[in-house]
Amino acid sequence: MTTTSPLRPEDTVVELTADLVRFDTTNFGKGESRGERECAEYVAAKLASVGLEPTVLESAPRRANVVVRIPGADPGLDALLVHGHLDVVPAEAKDWTHDPFSGAIEDGCLWGRGALDMKAMCASMLASALSWAQRGVRPKRDVVFAFVADEEDNGEYGAEFLATKHADLLEGCVAGISESGGMTNHVNGIRLYPVGAAERGTMHLKLTAHGRAGHGSRPNDENPVTRLVTTMSRIASYKWPIRLTPTVRAYLERTSAALGIAISLDDVDGAVELLGAAGQLVIPTVRNSSTPTMLEAGYKVNVIPSVAYGQVDVRVLPGSEDEVLATIDSLLEPGVVREFVSRSTAVSAPIDTPWFEAMASALRAEDPEAVVVPFCMGGGTDAKAFAPLGIAGYGFAPLYFPEGFPSRQLAHGVDERVPLEGLTFGARVLDRFLLSV
Repeated sequence: MTTTSPLRPEDTVVELTADLVRFDTTNFGKGESRGERECAEYVAAKLASVGLEPTVLESAPRRANVVVRIPGADPGLDALLVHGHLDVVPAEAKDWTHDPFSGAIEDGCLWGRGALDMKAMCASMLASALSWAQRGVRPKRDVVFAFVADEEDNGEYGAEFLATKHADLLEGCVAGISESGGMTNHVNGIRLYPVGAAERGTMHLKLTAHGRAGHGSRPNDENPVTRLVTTMSRIASYKWPIRLTPTVRAYLERTSAALGIAISLDDVDGAVELLGAAGQLVIPTVRNSSTPTMLEAGYKVNVIPSVAYGQVDVRVLPGSEDEVLATIDSLLEPGVVREFVSRSTAVSAPIDTPWFEAMASALRAEDPEAVVVPFCMGGGTDAKAFAPLGIAGYGFAPLYFPEGFPSRQLAHGVDERVPLEGLTFGARVLDRFLLSV
C-alpha cells in the first residue's frame, strides 16, 4: 500500500499558475473587465477544498475579491497581509507566439498574460495556503491572503474596496507584501534582489487653458492653445532636482558596496552612471517627474477656441507632494488652471526591520549569493490602498530569472512568460518567509 505525501508549494505552483493564466481576467479600465468573478471562484473553491473558509466579496457585478485568514500559532503577534491581483492588462492574441490565455508550457517557461504580473505570485500564495492545510502546518502569526480585482486600473473594485468597506477582514495586519520585488537582477556578476520598500505617488493633472476665441488669421495674445502648449513645454523640459529618499539612498549605498564601486552621493547622476545596469533601476526614483501625455483643443483650423485642455502624469517621491505642486503652479501660463483627475499618496516602509530581514533571509536560503537591497518603485501598487490602515507595504513577489531573461520587457508586453525554475524558486522563498516571520 502506498501513501501520497502532502504536497509542498513548489510541487503545485506551476499547475496553479497555468490554471490562473487560463482565466481571461482582462481589465480594460473605466469599470470594464472580464473574468474576475470566475477566477475568484476558482481560488475560493481551491481554498475551501482543504477546509479553509474564504470570503468572496463583489464590489460591483462580477468584480470579485477573495480573502482568507490563516490563524497563526501565536494570536498575540501582529498579522501579515499577503495580497495579489487577479486582473491583467489587455493582450492581442495575434501578436503572441502562444495564445495569451493558454498557459502553454514550452522552452522551460509558462506563457501567458499575467504570468509575471502577477498570477505567479497569486499561485504561490494559493500553493502555500493549500500546502499548510494539507500538511497541518501553521504560520507563527495570522496570515491574511487577499486575491483582489482591479489593480490594473485604479483599485476601486479591489484593494480600495477592501480597505474602505471590509477593513475588519484585515484586522491586526501591520505589514503587507505584494508586487514588485524579490526578483533576480544579474548585474556585473552578482545576483541582485531588490525588495520594494517605497513607491512614488501619482498625481494625474488636468490643465485647462482659458483665453479669447477669434479668427485664426488675426493676432491673439490670449490664445488658449498657445498658453497650454507653452505650459506643457515648460513642464516637459523642467529638470527636477535630486531628492534622495532613505530607501533610494540605501539602495545606492548597499548596491555600490556589493559591486565594489566607489560612488559619491554628492553626485547622484554620476553615481547612477557608475552603477551601470544597477543604476538604471533608480533613475525614475531619484527625482520627481512630470510628463505631458494628452492635448485637446479646437474644432476648426481657422478658429481660435476659447479653451484648451491637457493632461500631465506627475509622479511624486515620498514627502515631496507640496514641493511638486508648488513647482507645477509656477510653470503655468496666465489663464491656465490645474485640477486633479486622480491622485495617490507616495508611501514608504522602514527597511531596518525584522520584516525586511526575514525577506532577505528567505532569499539567501534559496540563493546563498543573493544580494538583497531595498528600492523605491517608480510606479504604484495596491500597497497604497492599505497604507491608511497602518499596513507597511513591501514589494516582495519572489521569482528567479536566469541571466539574460528579459523580465522587464515582458510584464505588460507581448509573449509574457515566466521560467518554470523561477516559479518553483519563488514558491519556496515565499513559503519560507511566511513560515519564518
